Amino acid sequence: MLNAHGVCYEVYRRKHDVRMQVEKRREKEYLISRHIHAVLDRKINR
Repeated sequence: MLNAHGVCYEVYRRKHDVRMQVEKRREKEYLISRHIHAVLDRKINR
């Protein structure tokens, strides 16, 4: 948690605003990775 998001788990657990920032960042990274996967999958399966 600390290396990936710069927040230790204890702070993440206690502070709602920090948790929401981390979760929004995680969701954005997930959507970007899904997009990259889809693009690569289309190129491979041509």
